[in-house]
Amino acid sequence: MKKEFTWRKLFNDIHLWLGLASGLVLFLVCLTGTIFTFHTEVEEMLEPGKYKVEVPANAVALSPDELISKLQQAEKGKVTALQIPQDPAKPYRFTLKKEEGGKSGKQEGEKAKQGDAPQAMVAGPAAGKGKEGKKGGPGGGRGKTYLVNQYTGEIKGTTEGPAHGFFEAVEGLHRTLLVKAEPGELNPGKIIVGGSTIIFVFIIITGLVIWFPKKIKNWKQGLKVKTSGNWKRINHDLHNSLGFYSSFLLLIIALTGLCWSFDWYREGASAVIGDQIFKQRSEKPLTSDLAGMALQKPTIVSYINTTDAVLPYKGNYRISLPADSSGAVVLSKSQSGFFTLQAADKVQLDQYTGKPLKVEKFADKKFNEKIAASVKGLHVGEIFGTFSKIIYFICCLIATSLPVTGTLIWWNKLKKKSAKQTAPTRKVASRV
Repeated sequence: MKKEFTWRKLFNDIHLWLGLASGLVLFLVCLTGTIFTFHTEVEEMLEPGKYKVEVPANAVALSPDELISKLQQAEKGKVTALQIPQDPAKPYRFTLKKEEGGKSGKQEGEKAKQGDAPQAMVAGPAAGKGKEGKKGGPGGGRGKTYLVNQYTGEIKGTTEGPAHGFFEAVEGLHRTLLVKAEPGELNPGKIIVGGSTIIFVFIIITGLVIWFPKKIKNWKQGLKVKTSGNWKRINHDLHNSLGFYSSFLLLIIALTGLCWSFDWYREGASAVIGDQIFKQRSEKPLTSDLAGMALQKPTIVSYINTTDAVLPYKGNYRISLPADSSGAVVLSKSQSGFFTLQAADKVQLDQYTGKPLKVEKFADKKFNEKIAASVKGLHVGEIFGTFSKIIYFICCLIATSLPVTGTLIWWNKLKKKSAKQTAPTRKVASRV
Protein backbone atom coordinates (compact mmCIF):
# COMPACT_ATOMS: atom_id res chain seq x y z
CA MET A 1 0.00 0.00 0.00
CA LYS A 2 1.41 3.38 -1.03
CA LYS A 3 2.21 5.70 1.86
CA GLU A 4 0.45 9.05 2.00
CA PHE A 5 2.59 12.12 1.16
CA THR A 6 3.64 14.29 4.11
CA TRP A 7 5.99 17.25 4.30
CA ARG A 8 7.82 15.57 7.15
CA LYS A 9 8.56 12.55 4.98
CA LEU A 10 9.78 14.83 2.16
CA PHE A 11 12.21 16.60 4.49
CA ASN A 12 13.30 13.28 5.92
CA ASP A 13 14.04 11.93 2.41
CA ILE A 14 15.94 15.09 1.44
CA HIS A 15 17.95 14.88 4.65
CA LEU A 16 18.70 11.19 4.12
CA TRP A 17 19.76 11.22 0.48
CA LEU A 18 21.74 14.43 0.65
CA GLY A 19 23.54 13.01 3.68
CA LEU A 20 24.35 9.74 1.94
CA ALA A 21 25.52 11.57 -1.22
CA SER A 22 27.91 13.90 0.60
CA GLY A 23 28.70 11.89 3.72
CA LEU A 24 32.28 10.89 2.90
CA VAL A 25 33.36 14.38 1.82
CA LEU A 26 31.66 16.02 4.81
CA PHE A 27 33.30 13.49 7.14
CA LEU A 28 36.76 14.44 5.78
CA VAL A 29 36.05 18.17 5.82
CA CYS A 30 34.69 18.11 9.38
CA LEU A 31 37.50 15.85 10.62
CA THR A 32 40.22 18.06 9.17
CA GLY A 33 38.45 21.14 10.51
CA THR A 34 38.45 19.57 13.97
CA ILE A 35 42.15 18.73 13.76
CA PHE A 36 43.05 22.20 12.45
CA THR A 37 41.24 24.11 15.21
CA PHE A 38 44.20 24.09 17.63
CA HIS A 39 46.98 23.87 15.03
CA THR A 40 48.83 26.91 16.43
CA GLU A 41 48.80 25.57 19.98
CA VAL A 42 49.90 22.08 18.84
CA GLU A 43 52.78 23.47 16.77
CA GLU A 44 54.00 25.54 19.72
CA MET A 45 53.66 22.58 22.09
CA LEU A 46 55.61 20.19 19.84
CA GLU A 47 58.47 22.65 19.22
CA PRO A 48 58.79 24.74 22.41
CA GLY A 49 62.42 25.50 21.60
CA LYS A 50 61.30 27.68 18.69
CA TYR A 51 58.11 29.17 20.04
CA LYS A 52 59.24 30.10 23.55
CA VAL A 53 61.97 32.40 24.83
CA GLU A 54 63.50 32.74 28.26
CA VAL A 55 62.56 36.10 29.74
CA PRO A 56 65.60 37.68 31.47
CA ALA A 57 65.37 39.39 34.84
CA ASN A 58 65.42 42.89 33.37
CA ALA A 59 63.14 41.82 30.45
CA VAL A 60 64.43 44.51 28.10
CA ALA A 61 63.94 43.58 24.45
CA LEU A 62 66.17 44.78 21.65
CA SER A 63 64.61 47.34 19.35
CA PRO A 64 62.69 45.93 16.35
CA ASP A 65 64.91 47.96 14.01
CA GLU A 66 68.02 46.30 15.43
CA LEU A 67 66.45 42.86 15.13
CA ILE A 68 65.44 43.60 11.53
CA SER A 69 68.99 44.70 10.69
CA LYS A 70 70.47 41.52 12.20
CA LEU A 71 67.98 39.26 10.41
CA GLN A 72 68.36 40.94 7.03
CA GLN A 73 72.13 40.73 7.26
CA ALA A 74 72.07 37.07 8.29
CA GLU A 75 69.45 35.89 5.79
CA LYS A 76 70.21 38.26 2.91
CA GLY A 77 66.72 39.55 2.32
CA LYS A 78 64.18 42.21 3.19
CA VAL A 79 61.77 42.17 6.13
CA THR A 80 58.31 43.10 4.91
CA ALA A 81 56.33 42.57 8.12
CA LEU A 82 56.67 41.65 11.77
CA GLN A 83 54.57 40.51 14.71
CA ILE A 84 55.19 41.57 18.29
CA PRO A 85 53.20 39.40 20.75
CA GLN A 86 51.77 40.66 24.00
CA ASP A 87 53.22 37.61 25.78
CA PRO A 88 56.88 38.40 26.65
CA ALA A 89 57.73 34.66 26.57
CA LYS A 90 56.90 34.37 22.87
CA PRO A 91 59.42 35.34 20.18
CA TYR A 92 58.96 38.09 17.63
CA ARG A 93 58.00 36.98 14.12
CA PHE A 94 59.50 38.55 11.02
CA THR A 95 58.35 37.91 7.46
CA LEU A 96 61.41 38.07 5.20
CA LYS A 97 61.65 37.84 1.43
CA LYS A 98 65.06 36.65 0.29
CA GLU A 99 66.92 38.21 -2.60
CA GLU A 100 66.50 36.57 -5.98
CA GLY A 101 68.60 36.96 -9.08
CA GLY A 102 70.82 39.54 -7.41
CA LYS A 103 67.92 41.88 -6.63
CA SER A 104 68.10 43.59 -3.30
CA GLY A 105 65.13 44.25 -1.07
CA LYS A 106 65.33 47.92 -2.08
CA GLN A 107 65.16 47.08 -5.78
CA GLU A 108 62.16 44.84 -5.23
CA GLY A 109 60.48 47.64 -3.32
CA GLU A 110 60.98 50.03 -6.26
CA LYS A 111 59.58 47.34 -8.56
CA ALA A 112 56.52 47.09 -6.34
CA LYS A 113 56.10 50.84 -6.66
CA GLN A 114 55.76 50.39 -10.43
CA GLY A 115 53.13 47.69 -9.92
CA ASP A 116 55.34 44.75 -10.98
CA ALA A 117 55.57 43.06 -7.58
CA PRO A 118 52.98 41.96 -5.04
CA GLN A 119 52.16 44.27 -2.19
CA ALA A 120 53.79 43.45 1.15
CA MET A 121 51.26 41.74 3.37
CA VAL A 122 50.77 41.83 7.12
CA ALA A 123 52.37 38.83 8.78
CA GLY A 124 49.80 36.50 10.26
CA PRO A 125 49.07 32.84 10.94
CA ALA A 126 49.17 32.17 7.22
CA ALA A 127 52.51 33.91 6.69
CA GLY A 128 54.90 31.76 4.74
CA LYS A 129 52.22 30.86 2.22
CA GLY A 130 51.06 32.68 -0.87
CA LYS A 131 47.71 32.65 -2.56
CA GLU A 132 46.00 29.28 -2.70
CA GLY A 133 48.34 27.95 -0.03
CA LYS A 134 51.60 28.34 -1.96
CA LYS A 135 54.68 28.47 0.16
CA GLY A 136 56.70 31.60 -0.01
CA GLY A 137 60.13 30.68 -1.24
CA PRO A 138 63.16 32.86 -1.83
CA GLY A 139 62.00 36.03 -3.46
CA GLY A 140 58.46 34.75 -3.97
CA GLY A 141 55.10 34.69 -2.29
CA ARG A 142 55.00 36.35 1.10
CA GLY A 143 58.39 35.13 2.19
CA LYS A 144 59.26 33.02 5.20
CA THR A 145 58.36 33.78 8.78
CA TYR A 146 61.37 33.78 11.13
CA LEU A 147 61.14 33.41 14.90
CA VAL A 148 63.63 35.68 16.67
CA ASN A 149 64.50 35.94 20.37
CA GLN A 150 63.80 39.60 21.07
CA TYR A 151 66.17 39.67 24.04
CA THR A 152 69.28 38.20 22.37
CA GLY A 153 68.64 38.58 18.63
CA GLU A 154 69.03 34.81 18.16
CA ILE A 155 67.22 33.41 15.11
CA LYS A 156 65.36 30.43 16.53
CA GLY A 157 64.19 29.14 13.17
CA THR A 158 61.17 29.52 10.89
CA THR A 159 57.55 28.53 11.32
CA GLU A 160 58.17 25.64 8.93
CA GLY A 161 58.62 22.20 10.49
CA PRO A 162 57.11 18.69 10.72
CA ALA A 163 54.02 19.88 12.62
CA HIS A 164 53.56 22.85 10.30
CA GLY A 165 53.85 20.59 7.26
CA PHE A 166 51.29 18.20 8.72
CA PHE A 167 48.78 20.98 9.32
CA GLU A 168 49.38 22.37 5.84
CA ALA A 169 48.37 18.96 4.48
CA VAL A 170 45.32 18.94 6.79
CA GLU A 171 44.33 22.40 5.54
CA GLY A 172 44.83 21.28 1.94
CA LEU A 173 42.57 18.28 2.52
CA HIS A 174 40.02 20.52 4.20
CA ARG A 175 39.91 23.08 1.39
CA THR A 176 40.61 21.14 -1.83
CA LEU A 177 40.85 17.44 -0.86
CA LEU A 178 44.59 17.83 -1.70
CA VAL A 179 43.70 18.36 -5.37
CA LYS A 180 46.12 20.81 -6.97
CA ALA A 181 45.42 23.19 -9.83
CA GLU A 182 47.34 25.85 -11.69
CA PRO A 183 46.74 29.48 -10.65
CA GLY A 184 43.67 30.85 -12.37
CA GLU A 185 42.25 27.39 -13.11
CA LEU A 186 39.20 25.87 -11.45
CA ASN A 187 40.17 23.43 -8.73
CA PRO A 188 37.90 20.34 -8.85
CA GLY A 189 38.65 19.57 -5.20
CA LYS A 190 37.56 23.04 -4.11
CA ILE A 191 34.34 22.72 -6.12
CA ILE A 192 33.57 19.32 -4.54
CA VAL A 193 34.18 20.70 -1.03
CA GLY A 194 32.10 23.79 -1.78
CA GLY A 195 29.26 21.76 -3.28
CA SER A 196 29.26 19.42 -0.29
CA THR A 197 29.16 22.44 2.03
CA ILE A 198 26.08 23.78 0.24
CA ILE A 199 24.49 20.36 0.68
CA PHE A 200 25.49 20.48 4.37
CA VAL A 201 23.51 23.71 4.79
CA PHE A 202 20.37 21.95 3.48
CA ILE A 203 21.11 18.93 5.67
CA ILE A 204 21.24 21.15 8.76
CA ILE A 205 17.99 22.94 7.87
CA THR A 206 16.08 19.74 7.06
CA GLY A 207 17.55 18.13 10.18
CA LEU A 208 16.11 20.91 12.33
CA VAL A 209 12.68 20.40 10.73
CA ILE A 210 12.84 16.65 11.38
CA TRP A 211 14.02 17.21 14.96
CA PHE A 212 10.77 18.89 15.98
CA PRO A 213 8.50 16.09 17.25
CA LYS A 214 5.04 15.39 15.85
CA LYS A 215 3.59 16.03 19.29
CA ILE A 216 4.81 19.18 21.06
CA LYS A 217 4.66 17.47 24.46
CA ASN A 218 7.46 15.12 23.37
CA TRP A 219 9.97 17.91 22.56
CA LYS A 220 12.20 17.03 25.52
CA GLN A 221 13.01 13.64 23.98
CA GLY A 222 15.08 15.33 21.30
CA LEU A 223 17.34 16.96 23.89
CA LYS A 224 18.71 13.89 25.63
CA VAL A 225 20.31 10.52 24.97
CA LYS A 226 18.65 7.46 26.45
CA THR A 227 21.74 5.67 27.72
CA SER A 228 19.68 2.75 29.03
CA GLY A 229 18.51 1.84 25.52
CA ASN A 230 20.19 -0.52 23.07
CA TRP A 231 23.01 0.66 20.82
CA LYS A 232 20.60 1.51 17.99
CA ARG A 233 18.58 3.82 20.25
CA ILE A 234 21.74 5.43 21.63
CA ASN A 235 23.09 5.97 18.13
CA HIS A 236 19.79 7.54 17.03
CA ASP A 237 19.68 9.84 20.07
CA LEU A 238 23.31 10.90 19.57
CA HIS A 239 22.58 11.88 15.98
CA ASN A 240 19.34 13.61 16.90
CA SER A 241 20.30 15.53 20.05
CA LEU A 242 23.95 16.35 19.28
CA GLY A 243 22.97 17.45 15.79
CA PHE A 244 20.41 19.84 17.29
CA TYR A 245 22.80 21.29 19.89
CA SER A 246 25.52 21.99 17.32
CA SER A 247 23.27 23.05 14.43
CA PHE A 248 23.50 26.82 14.95
CA LEU A 249 27.31 26.96 15.01
CA LEU A 250 27.61 24.41 12.21
CA LEU A 251 25.37 26.60 10.06
CA ILE A 252 27.66 29.58 10.72
CA ILE A 253 30.74 27.49 9.91
CA ALA A 254 29.20 26.24 6.66
CA LEU A 255 27.91 29.63 5.48
CA THR A 256 31.23 31.37 6.20
CA GLY A 257 33.28 28.51 4.75
CA LEU A 258 31.63 28.97 1.36
CA CYS A 259 33.35 32.36 1.11
CA TRP A 260 36.60 30.48 0.35
CA SER A 261 35.00 28.06 -2.10
CA PHE A 262 33.14 30.26 -4.56
CA ASP A 263 33.78 33.83 -5.70
CA TRP A 264 30.13 34.26 -6.69
CA TYR A 265 29.03 33.27 -3.20
CA ARG A 266 31.50 35.66 -1.54
CA GLU A 267 30.36 38.53 -3.75
CA GLY A 268 26.72 37.70 -3.11
CA ALA A 269 27.26 37.47 0.64
CA SER A 270 29.12 40.80 0.55
CA ALA A 271 26.14 42.39 -1.24
CA VAL A 272 23.72 40.99 1.35
CA ILE A 273 25.89 42.11 4.29
CA GLY A 274 26.57 45.48 2.72
CA ASP A 275 30.34 45.35 3.04
CA GLN A 276 33.10 43.54 1.16
CA ILE A 277 34.26 40.25 2.70
CA PHE A 278 38.06 39.83 2.72
CA LYS A 279 38.44 43.42 1.50
CA GLN A 280 41.77 43.64 3.33
CA ARG A 281 43.21 41.42 0.60
CA SER A 282 42.74 44.11 -2.02
CA GLU A 283 43.15 47.19 0.15
CA LYS A 284 46.29 49.18 -0.53
CA PRO A 285 48.05 51.28 2.10
CA LEU A 286 47.56 55.02 1.98
CA THR A 287 50.25 57.24 0.50
CA SER A 288 52.95 58.85 2.61
CA ASP A 289 53.91 62.46 2.01
CA LEU A 290 57.00 62.28 -0.19
CA ALA A 291 57.99 65.74 0.99
CA GLY A 292 59.29 64.07 4.12
CA MET A 293 61.74 61.79 2.30
CA ALA A 294 64.65 63.98 3.34
CA LEU A 295 63.77 63.47 7.00
CA GLN A 296 65.14 60.63 9.08
CA LYS A 297 62.53 57.91 9.32
CA PRO A 298 60.98 57.23 12.73
CA THR A 299 61.88 53.96 14.41
CA ILE A 300 59.38 51.12 14.64
CA VAL A 301 59.18 51.76 18.39
CA SER A 302 58.11 55.31 17.52
CA TYR A 303 55.37 53.93 15.25
CA ILE A 304 54.22 51.69 18.10
CA ASN A 305 54.21 54.57 20.61
CA THR A 306 52.10 56.68 18.24
CA THR A 307 49.67 53.79 17.84
CA ASP A 308 49.50 53.26 21.62
CA ALA A 309 48.47 56.89 22.03
CA VAL A 310 45.50 56.21 19.73
CA LEU A 311 44.82 52.66 20.97
CA PRO A 312 45.73 52.75 24.69
CA TYR A 313 45.61 49.07 25.61
CA LYS A 314 48.02 46.15 25.73
CA GLY A 315 47.86 43.82 22.78
CA ASN A 316 49.52 42.01 19.89
CA TYR A 317 51.00 44.02 17.04
CA ARG A 318 51.15 43.16 13.35
CA ILE A 319 53.17 45.67 11.38
CA SER A 320 53.32 45.79 7.60
CA LEU A 321 56.28 47.80 6.34
CA PRO A 322 56.00 49.87 3.13
CA ALA A 323 56.73 48.01 -0.08
CA ASP A 324 58.02 51.19 -1.71
CA SER A 325 58.90 54.80 -0.99
CA SER A 326 55.31 56.05 -1.12
CA GLY A 327 53.41 53.52 1.01
CA ALA A 328 52.28 53.93 4.60
CA VAL A 329 53.18 51.80 7.59
CA VAL A 330 50.16 49.66 8.53
CA LEU A 331 49.94 48.64 12.16
CA SER A 332 47.19 46.31 13.43
CA LYS A 333 46.63 45.81 17.14
CA SER A 334 44.45 43.23 18.87
CA GLN A 335 43.92 41.99 22.40
CA SER A 336 44.55 38.43 23.51
CA GLY A 337 43.01 36.34 26.25
CA PHE A 338 40.94 33.25 27.01
CA PHE A 339 37.65 35.07 26.33
CA THR A 340 38.54 38.18 24.34
CA LEU A 341 37.08 39.44 21.09
CA GLN A 342 39.79 38.81 18.50
CA ALA A 343 39.15 41.91 16.42
CA ALA A 344 42.01 44.07 15.22
CA ASP A 345 42.14 47.85 15.20
CA LYS A 346 44.23 49.33 12.39
CA VAL A 347 46.33 52.48 12.15
CA GLN A 348 48.11 53.71 9.03
CA LEU A 349 51.11 55.97 9.58
CA ASP A 350 53.18 58.18 7.31
CA GLN A 351 56.49 56.31 7.00
CA TYR A 352 58.50 59.57 7.11
CA THR A 353 56.78 61.57 9.82
CA GLY A 354 55.00 58.85 11.80
CA LYS A 355 51.81 60.90 11.62
CA PRO A 356 48.57 58.87 11.75
CA LEU A 357 46.89 58.94 8.34
CA LYS A 358 43.89 56.78 9.19
CA VAL A 359 42.58 55.07 12.32
CA GLU A 360 40.09 52.20 12.05
CA LYS A 361 38.67 50.96 15.35
CA PHE A 362 36.64 47.77 15.23
CA ALA A 363 34.30 49.08 17.92
CA ASP A 364 33.42 52.08 15.74
CA LYS A 365 32.46 49.97 12.72
CA LYS A 366 28.83 49.44 11.79
CA PHE A 367 27.31 46.06 12.61
CA ASN A 368 27.42 44.83 9.01
CA GLU A 369 31.07 45.90 8.71
CA LYS A 370 31.90 43.96 11.87
CA ILE A 371 30.28 40.84 10.43
CA ALA A 372 32.20 41.15 7.15
CA ALA A 373 35.48 41.70 9.01
CA SER A 374 34.83 38.69 11.28
CA VAL A 375 34.12 36.05 8.62
CA LYS A 376 37.45 34.29 9.10
CA GLY A 377 37.18 34.36 12.91
CA LEU A 378 33.61 33.06 12.72
CA HIS A 379 34.70 30.20 10.48
CA VAL A 380 37.82 28.99 12.31
CA GLY A 381 36.58 29.71 15.84
CA GLU A 382 39.04 32.45 16.75
CA ILE A 383 36.36 35.08 17.27
CA PHE A 384 36.52 34.87 21.09
CA GLY A 385 39.98 33.44 21.71
CA THR A 386 40.57 30.06 23.30
CA PHE A 387 37.01 29.89 24.64
CA SER A 388 35.41 29.91 21.19
CA LYS A 389 38.07 27.51 19.88
CA ILE A 390 37.03 24.94 22.50
CA ILE A 391 33.35 25.35 21.55
CA TYR A 392 34.16 25.05 17.85
CA PHE A 393 36.35 21.99 18.43
CA ILE A 394 33.45 20.21 20.17
CA CYS A 395 30.98 21.22 17.42
CA CYS A 396 33.33 20.08 14.66
CA LEU A 397 33.84 16.79 16.48
CA ILE A 398 30.07 16.33 16.60
CA ALA A 399 29.83 17.24 12.90
CA THR A 400 32.43 14.55 12.14
CA SER A 401 30.27 11.97 13.92
CA LEU A 402 26.99 12.92 12.20
CA PRO A 403 27.69 11.21 8.83
CA VAL A 404 28.64 8.05 10.76
CA THR A 405 25.63 7.96 13.08
CA GLY A 406 23.29 9.01 10.24
CA THR A 407 24.54 6.21 7.97
CA LEU A 408 24.06 3.69 10.79
CA ILE A 409 20.47 4.87 11.30
CA TRP A 410 19.76 4.39 7.58
CA TRP A 411 21.45 0.97 7.56
CA ASN A 412 19.48 -0.24 10.58
CA LYS A 413 16.19 0.88 8.99
CA LEU A 414 17.18 -0.82 5.74
CA LYS A 415 17.82 -4.12 7.52
CA LYS A 416 14.55 -3.81 9.45
CA LYS A 417 12.62 -3.16 6.23
CA SER A 418 14.30 -6.12 4.53
CA ALA A 419 13.43 -8.37 7.45
CA LYS A 420 9.74 -7.36 7.26
CA GLN A 421 9.60 -8.10 3.54
CA THR A 422 11.01 -11.61 3.94
CA ALA A 423 8.89 -12.50 6.98
CA PRO A 424 5.60 -13.30 5.09
CA THR A 425 7.42 -15.56 2.63
CA ARG A 426 8.87 -17.60 5.50
CA LYS A 427 5.43 -17.82 7.14
CA VAL A 428 3.77 -19.19 3.95
CA ALA A 429 6.57 -21.68 3.47
CA SER A 430 6.16 -23.00 7.02
CA ARG A 431 2.40 -23.60 6.50
CA VAL A 432 3.01 -25.59 3.34
